Amino acid sequence: MAFLWILSCLAFVGAAFGCGTPDITPRRQFPTPGPGRCPCRTHHRVIVGEHNHASTAEDIQVLKVGQVFKHPRYNGFTINNDILLVKLASPAILGMRVNPVCLAETEDNFDGGMTCVTTGWGLTRHNAPDTPALLQQASLPLLTNEQCKRYWSNKITNLMICAGASGASSCMGDSGGPLVCQKDGAWTLVGIVSWGSGYCSPNMPGVYARVTELRAWADQTIAAN
Repeated sequence: MAFLWILSCLAFVGAAFGCGTPDITPRRQFPTPGPGRCPCRTHHRVIVGEHNHASTAEDIQVLKVGQVFKHPRYNGFTINNDILLVKLASPAILGMRVNPVCLAETEDNFDGGMTCVTTGWGLTRHNAPDTPALLQQASLPLLTNEQCKRYWSNKITNLMICAGASGASSCMGDSGGPLVCQKDGAWTLVGIVSWGSGYCSPNMPGVYARVTELRAWADQTIAAN
């Protein structure tokens, strides 16, 4: 299965760090989590069209960041509103390797038990010596927020959506990556990798920023910029 909308936001300061982020529009905007864990900045570079970090043969695009928009109500303590919007300085060229993902509508409902998919270049276990070169993917069931509170108690708010606790998990380095579910036959961005178990336990659900609750702010920000 090919996912054509995941990007890397990279900074090169001695060594590279990266966060996976989903491309939501050909008009140059994409979301990433709040500034605490994936601080995409205007001096960073965005790579699109990549699958294997170790390959020099892939037809990638390296793009400059034009502007970064932090959610005004981001809270680093509760991790509510865990989203940034990044506007590229110039549009990505869409094609066989690069396409935007559909964005969940405010009124959409994605039920607990629905199988969705997350992707990223994060650690494959919490104590792994390095992140993988190849883009990884995992199928995860959604949890209702009530189910998720059995694991994370009152840390879970209506601005979050949970998936996993079924043998796979997002991990460090996956922050900002997409949680996509099928809606009317199209892959739709439902969550953005936010936080979870410090040991990346496959028996604990990962927590994602809930796109339906953040869609209005994203629309307003894109329309104004």
